[in-house]
Amino acid sequence: MAQKEWVESESQVDLEEPELYKVIMWNDDYTTMDFVVEVLADIFHKSYEEAVEIMLAIHEQGKGICGTYTYEIAETKVHQTIKRARANEFPLRVTMEKE
Repeated sequence: MAQKEWVESESQVDLEEPELYKVIMWNDDYTTMDFVVEVLADIFHKSYEEAVEIMLAIHEQGKGICGTYTYEIAETKVHQTIKRARANEFPLRVTMEKE
């Protein structure tokens, strides 16, 4: 049996951090505060206290940041939130923007 020979390589791979995206929830006059808190806890894995804090920011400032994620995760969370809102007949608007 032939013996394998190991060759060391001096090549270096530069890994870049993935771009991050903020998921933003916007205020409206129809979606209930309880529903927003529920979504923040279930989909964004926020504690009750964090969810209430974000919900109040949305209510008082017109929008709030739900979290910052890689593109695919942010996109998934946006779609999950919109799907749940529509299933509950709420017009909740959720977007994402590059950080």
